[in-house]
Amino acid sequence: MDKIPLSHARKVLARTKLRSNPPHSSANGRRRPEGPGRSGLGRDLRADVTASLVVFLIAVPLSVGIAVASGVPVELGLVTGVVGGLLTGLLPGSSLQVSGPAAGLTVLVYEAVREFGPTALGVLVLTAGLLQIAMGLLRLGRWFRAISVAVVQGMLAGIGLVLMAGQVYAMADMRPPASGPEKLTGLPDLIIDTLISTDALTAAAVGTATIAVLVLWPRWRRGAQFVPAPLAAVALATGVVAGLSLPVARIEVNGLLDAVRPPGSADFARLGEMSVLGTVLAFALIASAETLFSAAAVDRLHEGPRTDYNKELIAQGAGNTVCGALGALPMTAVIVRSAANVSAGAKTKASRVLHGVWLLVFVALVPWALEVIPVAALAGVLMHAGWKLLPFRDVVRLWHEHRGEAVVLVVTTGAIVATNLFEGVVIGLLMAVAKAAWETSHVHVETRTAEDGTVHVRVLGNANFLRLPKILDELEATLPRPGSGGEPGRGEEPGRGVELDLSGLRHMDHACRSALTAWAERNAGARGPVATGHGPCSPPHAGSGPWSGQPAP
Repeated sequence: MDKIPLSHARKVLARTKLRSNPPHSSANGRRRPEGPGRSGLGRDLRADVTASLVVFLIAVPLSVGIAVASGVPVELGLVTGVVGGLLTGLLPGSSLQVSGPAAGLTVLVYEAVREFGPTALGVLVLTAGLLQIAMGLLRLGRWFRAISVAVVQGMLAGIGLVLMAGQVYAMADMRPPASGPEKLTGLPDLIIDTLISTDALTAAAVGTATIAVLVLWPRWRRGAQFVPAPLAAVALATGVVAGLSLPVARIEVNGLLDAVRPPGSADFARLGEMSVLGTVLAFALIASAETLFSAAAVDRLHEGPRTDYNKELIAQGAGNTVCGALGALPMTAVIVRSAANVSAGAKTKASRVLHGVWLLVFVALVPWALEVIPVAALAGVLMHAGWKLLPFRDVVRLWHEHRGEAVVLVVTTGAIVATNLFEGVVIGLLMAVAKAAWETSHVHVETRTAEDGTVHVRVLGNANFLRLPKILDELEATLPRPGSGGEPGRGEEPGRGVELDLSGLRHMDHACRSALTAWAERNAGARGPVATGHGPCSPPHAGSGPWSGQPAP
């Protein structure tokens, strides 16, 4: 190895020291205020402003479309976006997650407005927000991560199907039926009515073209960097409809003050109804689950601070409480806006707060701009959003890897379409619990016949009531039959007995313990003594008898 001269090393060290000194230093060695920290803050602010504009451009068409699909004034969707930015965006929890009205609650909101009326929506959302705050204060946020992913995916798939089924009617400027099954069964009549109506065909063409732009626009990378696909699709559709004066229905705008209606005392009195409380619970649980699953997904997209689930739950609850007080739509964290916020280069929570500022400026200064947007274009945006909620790849993967999870997903989806969102989710949760109980109740019975004819039976695994019939059938098959000479199931001579060993059981519930006790007592006298080893939750014994733990003679 070549040696480096000492003089050369000193020169290199001197140059290194000079480079390490800040370029803007005074004579006394103190740095000027314009240091690297301030420069870094400036870069972060520029990145956050750019990201907030991108999220704002995505939020406008989605918020308006969700409000229309929910059956409420379009301004209420924008109000929820403003609250999600200015209030929830400022609170601790997640740093880059963006909140607003979400497609995941559209079906439930539509059903609630249809059943209880638009004035009751504020009470439902406000009470759900208070419930979310209570869950966050009780530190229940992490428990939402224990919900089966198959149930959540099935919930989103069911919402996507019902949402798409409803927006098909909106694309033809027709009013959709109320329930999910009616929407599906009415599709043939919708097709016929559309084909015989020129206006309906025109609206359907606008909606279809909007979906095509949403699919193709991201492939033009340069354009997609500056204009988000939803904004481009709605803007192009609006321009074509206005330029050609097409007979297509447009959005109706009544004004922000007319749309905001705080709930009154009569609305709060309805909280005593069981159906209202069930809807509040559904709002709180589904919004919380969707928010926290979105937070887990967003945390994987960036290297910044991780989400505090309990604080995020409190922040969402505070936002929903304010939204309810204003009579607006419920909010959740929206994965589409959050992912766009991260990919646009957001650095801090300032980006989501600024997106709320831009929404407020828009709804306050230029609400008339919404009146030129065709309803069919927004229906196309929501059709595309509903399609993206369908987990086709996940179903295929689950079917090959965890078939039971795939069944839970499909059953949850079908139950939501056949009934409603709340009942469908409850059915899915019950299916997931039953599947988990069945999978954790694996039990295996081993038999071995000794030289003296005694049959040694060992039960392994988890014994609960779900597998009790199987355990008893296998135990009956091990009993020496009369005349078998000690072999199970044959002959007529008395056997030598059975030794039942339960030491391999990790768990045994009360039903299994009672049944095995009865089985042992019933067979002890008739077909030879039956003895057991020690297992969990074994019945008390006094040192003798069929459960004494002594080997059979």
